[in-house]
Amino acid sequence: MGHSLLMLNIVKKLFLACVCTFAAQAISAEIETPVIKAKHLTMHEEPLYEEGFTHFNYANPDAPKGGGITLCAIGTYDNFHRFALRGSCADGYKYTYDTLMTSSDDEAGVLYPLIASEAEYAEDYSFIILTINPNAKDSEGQAVTAEDAAFSFNIIFEKGVPQFRAYFSDVKASVLPGNRVRFDLAGGDKEKMMSLAQLEVFPKRYWEQHDFSEPLVTPPLGTGPYRIKDYKMGQYVILERVKNYWAADLPVNKGRYNFDTIRYDYYRDSNMAFEAFKAGEYDFREENSASNWAIGYKGKIFESGAIIRSEPPDERPARTRGLVFNIQRPIFSDIRIRRALSYFFDFEWVNRHLFYDQYNRTRSFFQNTKYAAEGLPSEGELAVLEPVRGLVPAEVFTREYQPPLGSGDGYIRPQAREALRILKEAGWELKGGRLLNKTGEQFRFEFLIYDSTLERFLIPFRNNLERYGIIMNIRAVDQSQYINRLRSRDFDMLESAFPLFPYPSSDLLIGWNSRYIDSTWNTPGVSDPAVDYLTDYIAALQSVGAGDGGDDLLTAAGRALDRVLTWNSYIIPEWYLDHYRLAYVNKFAMPSVRPKYDIGLDCWWVIPKKAP
Repeated sequence: MGHSLLMLNIVKKLFLACVCTFAAQAISAEIETPVIKAKHLTMHEEPLYEEGFTHFNYANPDAPKGGGITLCAIGTYDNFHRFALRGSCADGYKYTYDTLMTSSDDEAGVLYPLIASEAEYAEDYSFIILTINPNAKDSEGQAVTAEDAAFSFNIIFEKGVPQFRAYFSDVKASVLPGNRVRFDLAGGDKEKMMSLAQLEVFPKRYWEQHDFSEPLVTPPLGTGPYRIKDYKMGQYVILERVKNYWAADLPVNKGRYNFDTIRYDYYRDSNMAFEAFKAGEYDFREENSASNWAIGYKGKIFESGAIIRSEPPDERPARTRGLVFNIQRPIFSDIRIRRALSYFFDFEWVNRHLFYDQYNRTRSFFQNTKYAAEGLPSEGELAVLEPVRGLVPAEVFTREYQPPLGSGDGYIRPQAREALRILKEAGWELKGGRLLNKTGEQFRFEFLIYDSTLERFLIPFRNNLERYGIIMNIRAVDQSQYINRLRSRDFDMLESAFPLFPYPSSDLLIGWNSRYIDSTWNTPGVSDPAVDYLTDYIAALQSVGAGDGGDDLLTAAGRALDRVLTWNSYIIPEWYLDHYRLAYVNKFAMPSVRPKYDIGLDCWWVIPKKAP
């Protein structure tokens, strides 16, 4: 009942906030909702590219085509279908299917024509109609139609991942004359409308002959700029550029997809992959190991200039990484235990001794954006938080969140004292070198990994825990088993990253809302009425197109959610970089302008005279 009242309050607030905007539409129910025609769609920002633009600023329209690039992938794969309900899909999937509309890497929340040449939508966002470009073709040269687009939505909805079905439960797809597809959204929702415009399009004639819910062990028919040319299951996959790709000269693609081939070679773990790079086995590496970057790039191949290293700035929202508790496990269901264990993770020591002081500590789920909570809550944040005051940690209102701070010398006795105090409150006490509960059971849990490189910083964490009577067993499994255990939530703790969010959006529902608890984005297993309230509030704001300038509702809501998530201690936060660490074979050229939110590898090309 309490949660229902909270949601009723938020609906009332949103109604009052939006009543002026929609007053003209509400004069008479008989007046037909105005329809807007557009060549682009935008969530908040004014688009950088006006109608008639020829190419993105970060693409070179004169870039030569040819050559190839070899990349690495970690682990293995067992199929070519990312919407399958089981299995691990091959890398490079994103190049094999196009979407109705697409975004640029220079801005957030702006879409431009791709398979769909134009859009028209209701001013109240209750429907969107997308006209299919008559030139659109699949990779075999047959027409892509509105029927393919409607089929794609319906087949994902019926047989794809459950998150899709839950999110689009109120959407209906239909085909209109003139090669147009229509999506009706019950109640109207701008953000959901934008998501539908980014739908991947699958050829109906292929997929109606296959079970969409099952893994696919042969390459499918695609609609994108590349198709699978060769593969050895679990070891490598080679994509080739579709030579007659119909959209190659569209403004959104001009100067992109310049490699004739893209090859992914699979390695068991990151250490093996790095050794292979030093042996010249692949061409490009985004380094994720600080020690490798500091001392590992040595030898003739680097001294000769055959490999280039660079550190361009990274302006993206920082991906939040952390040691994630499964809070559905009884041992981690108590917030006090989760908070206590965070004191044993000595980031300052790890950063100094293992990472050469390259990282900054993560302290937000919106790191590197204006939505990261800082200081004490503003008046706007307090207004958002007031309805959940009794449902969230008291510190949300009284303190700025900061992870426990260490000295960097490995001496954690002050932190350990505070941790043991909290653990004693939770019913655990250190006796004879073991941390025991009231029944005499020792505190122990398992940390699940599939990448052995994580052990470098997990072992110091484990050692700190063992000094105070806590047993943490590190359990290494292969990638397939890891994915299965993640999906079934069969773990105590693991290391994971959360999706990037340039602004608070309804995607947060999939990550945190209890209605989407089966989503693997919700790794901690959060089912909390306060988090539900805040994510529903943000989704409701986005459904009516609330702006994000200044300290408005969306900004306040994002910061409020950030406070609640961090103070609930669902993770022990790790670290982030404010720049890329790139190493690549000296045979590539790239535009002088780099996109704001990406490396821009899709716009690189091979310099013919340097290609081996």
